[in-house]
Amino acid sequence: MNREKRTEIFRRLAETNPAPTTELHYATPFELLVAVILSAQATDRGVNKATARLFPVANTPEAILTLGEEGLKEYISSIGLYNAKARNLIKACEILVERHGGEVPRERKALEALPGVGRKTANVILNTAFGEPTIAVDTHIFRVANRTGLAPGKNVREVEDRLMRWTPKEYRKDAHHWLILHGRYVCTARRPRCGACVIHDLCEFPEKTEYAGE
Repeated sequence: MNREKRTEIFRRLAETNPAPTTELHYATPFELLVAVILSAQATDRGVNKATARLFPVANTPEAILTLGEEGLKEYISSIGLYNAKARNLIKACEILVERHGGEVPRERKALEALPGVGRKTANVILNTAFGEPTIAVDTHIFRVANRTGLAPGKNVREVEDRLMRWTPKEYRKDAHHWLILHGRYVCTARRPRCGACVIHDLCEFPEKTEYAGE
């Protein structure tokens, strides 16, 4: 795939969705951090249901620590792996209070030092909370990048590095959201909706379908 094709792909995605954003509900960087940690192996809808109960009660590191691990579990028990996630969140809140004055840091190294935060989560926070041009590669983006030929790679880091290198600068900040939403609703894993795809003619996937979906 050449530069012109990549530019046109992002131009069309941008035209279709000029202001993309995460489907997780949040009002502050800390709320986003909590939501993203909870979202591992869980749906955004499930996370939003849990945080709709949690955030009115505790939406700061200090308030989460006041709840304690067992108290926190009562609010997130509907989410998979909630025991480990509660433990990580409590430890993360302790670090935020002790080292960062209760604020979410804007530096990758500091973010990745928080329990439950890996490179992908750090990229989401840097991009969505702070507007940094990072790209967090999840299963959806990995699939879209490889299937379309946009940025093929053997692992998520390889795909991330190629997307960062090949995505036109003017589209880099929103690329993460466009690609994840495209993978979630159009370029789906089992039955891609190629018939409803705005980049159908640019995609290099050899097994296109005519399925457009509902």
